[in-house]
Amino acid sequence: MPEIKKQIPLLNADGTLTEEGWARSPLWTYNRENIAASALRIKEWDYYSILSPSKDFGITITASDLGYAGLFAICFLDFKKGIFKQIDTLSVLPLGKTGFPRVNHSGVVQFEDKKLRIRFEMIPGKRILEFESKSFEAPDGGKGIQGKIELSEPKMDSMNIATSWKENRKAFYYNTKINCMPASGQVQVGNTSYQFDSQKDFGGLDWGRGVWTYKNRWYWGSVSAWLGGKPFGLNLGYGFTDRTPASENVIFYDGKIHKLDEVNFIIDTKNYMAPWKFTSNNNRLELDFTPIVDRSSYMNFLVIKTVQHQVFGKFNGTVILDDGKKLKLENILGFAEDVLNHY
Repeated sequence: MPEIKKQIPLLNADGTLTEEGWARSPLWTYNRENIAASALRIKEWDYYSILSPSKDFGITITASDLGYAGLFAICFLDFKKGIFKQIDTLSVLPLGKTGFPRVNHSGVVQFEDKKLRIRFEMIPGKRILEFESKSFEAPDGGKGIQGKIELSEPKMDSMNIATSWKENRKAFYYNTKINCMPASGQVQVGNTSYQFDSQKDFGGLDWGRGVWTYKNRWYWGSVSAWLGGKPFGLNLGYGFTDRTPASENVIFYDGKIHKLDEVNFIIDTKNYMAPWKFTSNNNRLELDFTPIVDRSSYMNFLVIKTVQHQVFGKFNGTVILDDGKKLKLENILGFAEDVLNHY
């Protein structure tokens, strides 16, 4: 699996990737002008998850421009009660005009309509996430959600991958996953106030730019937590693009990536709240996952169809670092998903 170690352009003049592989920082320069596809096919998204294992709640915020539609969502999760509440909205034919930055470390992403408002600001060393919806139906019976969350971003490795599809090498996926960003800030959900503690709580980012084929199914899991007094994270994923050149499976530990090869999600797809298992082909990861809440959604709107099961729960098991050190996970909060998309 080739590791990219120098800055390179993402795309050749013909729209194919210059070099496929993975990296510990975003070394590909996203030269959007070289994309060899209609604006209807370009996908750009920022997804944040911020979880508080000590207070049993979480927030996820989605901003995406899918070419012929934009999808924006704010979700609140209550892990004590095992419930979630979400509000989302679609924009029609944004065609890239949402204005997603070409880099993931600076710039602003913002969107507002009658249902919700989202604003992400990226500045060196931190990210400021603001969101609001007056029509959000809160679990406590109240109305509205609003919050301002700050994620600090220390110097550390991130997971970066650039891969394409076998059936169309001009269809590509450029993705960065940043885990273990200390989170602070307050969220008002109906009549209840929630506080993130930067000494205990983390946020994560899924940042992506690409051109996809129409029908895809992928599996993804993520963890950001304290383990043995050090920041620990997992990014596990497959099923999306041809992963022969590289996988996105990594352990984050104390700011460094420990690279895994292939992983497998063992899921009862008739009951996503049944226990899951995760294994690796080189015996470096053996995990059990106990679901708490299934953030499930189904959409079938013209050319867009999505069936999503993003399941939040607790991980138990072991992982092995590059140097052979074994780490034990005990009731670590995270999530894993099985998603089918036609768009």
